[in-house]
Amino acid sequence: MATVILVRHGRTTANASGVLAGRTAGVKLDSVGRDQARRVGERLAAVPLAGVVSSPLERCRQTARAILDHQPGSPATPVEKGITECDYGDWQGRALAELAQEDLWSVVQRQPSAAAFPGGESLAAMQARAVAAIRRHDSALEAEHGSGAVWAAVSHGDIIKSILADALGMHLDLFQRLNVSPASISIVRYAPGRPDVVAVNTDAGDLSWLAAHPPAAEGTVGGGAGPEAAVRPRS
Repeated sequence: MATVILVRHGRTTANASGVLAGRTAGVKLDSVGRDQARRVGERLAAVPLAGVVSSPLERCRQTARAILDHQPGSPATPVEKGITECDYGDWQGRALAELAQEDLWSVVQRQPSAAAFPGGESLAAMQARAVAAIRRHDSALEAEHGSGAVWAAVSHGDIIKSILADALGMHLDLFQRLNVSPASISIVRYAPGRPDVVAVNTDAGDLSWLAAHPPAAEGTVGGGAGPEAAVRPRS
């Protein structure tokens, strides 16, 4: 099975000012976000990526470029509308502190499966199209590059949370229990029987084992020895 690395874009000017950017054009990484994106690229430099797929929004494309700066051969970087930001409709561009006073806010927090943004899309529709897009790219990249393929998808916080919730078998109503920080990395493998969630919301740590440690087809009873056992040289 292939391995998908889910990367949230770095911090933006909207994140820093507490505004729900949504699909607003021109929202870019701030200085902190650019540094975060560079560190993500450095962290992934040890992993030869079969592909990098990005949301069409500028902040994700900036983050994807920072990843590619550290990849030999510059793998293809298709834009995937299926993993673009949620369409927040009339909420887009408004301050989060103001939105927290809306009745819909509590629905988004406590029963996301019932939340539909006025003039936008529902969170359930967002999850369905995001999961479908990730699974489609995963199947295509595995077919092209083999079961050891590792690839990255650069997207947004709610998108990645919804993909992780699906992979974990969690109802969408529980997805607010997950945290996905700017420039964080989460890792999922779609095995034939079920997804395997390898990591969630990490912002540091060596990832070279992804290139050396073949994925197991089944969960290891007792937890297994971990990737270090597979890459440690014999004495």
